[in-house]
Amino acid sequence: MRYSSVRRRLSLSIIGLAASLLAVPAWSQAAEWPTRPIHMIVPFPPGSSPDTLARMIADPMAQKLGQPVVVENKAGAGGNIGTRQAAQAKPDGYTILLTINGPIVTAPALYKNTLGYDPDTDLQVISMVGTSPNVLVVPANAPADNVQQFVERARAQPGALNYGTVGPGSSSHLGMAMLEQEAGISLLQVPYSGFPQVITSIVAGDVHAGFMVPGVAMPQVEAGRVKVLGITSLEESEILPGLPTVASQGYPGFESISWDALFVPAGTPEDIVAKLNQTVLEVLDMPQVQQQLATLYFTAAPTSPTEAQAMIRAEKEKLTALIEKLGLTLD
Repeated sequence: MRYSSVRRRLSLSIIGLAASLLAVPAWSQAAEWPTRPIHMIVPFPPGSSPDTLARMIADPMAQKLGQPVVVENKAGAGGNIGTRQAAQAKPDGYTILLTINGPIVTAPALYKNTLGYDPDTDLQVISMVGTSPNVLVVPANAPADNVQQFVERARAQPGALNYGTVGPGSSSHLGMAMLEQEAGISLLQVPYSGFPQVITSIVAGDVHAGFMVPGVAMPQVEAGRVKVLGITSLEESEILPGLPTVASQGYPGFESISWDALFVPAGTPEDIVAKLNQTVLEVLDMPQVQQQLATLYFTAAPTSPTEAQAMIRAEKEKLTALIEKLGLTLD
């Protein structure tokens, strides 16, 4: 009887020990991570804005984590190829992704059949990294000094004015599409392969306007070759002081923000997600990193995963509705 009781207690102890051991690998992985280099996928080419931002934060992240953070460029299909690769990676914290709005917010609406990943279920956001408004620019000699004058000119010449973009579905396209809808005007889209080509055509006067990333536009503004009619943040920007918003010029609520954010594959252990988030927040709090971001006209945007996801969800709802209204598809 006594032996049976002892055996029963021993059996229960073994069962309890086995159950606890089953929980150890996940805890141990998170507690010990990282033990080898981390690969940061950037789904755009070297020298692009996301690539530059990634390299700004990779080294300080590595110093805090005690392992190299290796930036890998996986460009193609507007960022979709590298984003798909990251979404399909093992969720162990050793593959992270730095990308922009497009592959996360607009791609699911634009590519109904060929995207190959679902940002909502295949990726987990860590934090926003940086945000920046776009700028509406026109040639220096254009007969418009503000948004209302540009709109009046477009109304007087329906379909006669054009604007440059970096392709259908891009922020440069959707930003102008929003203005067209709100202002009741019609413009002709002229797609280019990149913003350098767009700004060159605006400087030459071949293109009448364009929503641009400030990193490309502002050097031409400062040189007097183009002028800014408005910026696309809701409030005036500290990194673009003195420039009026589109919203303040008769279009309240008009907003189109470029952002970069850090992601991991869905299913990455929560402790690793939390550690990555804390690391990114510490890096973005570093004055030298904030100064580097400002050179690209970006503002550091540290957030919790929950805050970042809420921002993404709100933007996705707005732009998906616009894309559907335009009947725009890319596959």
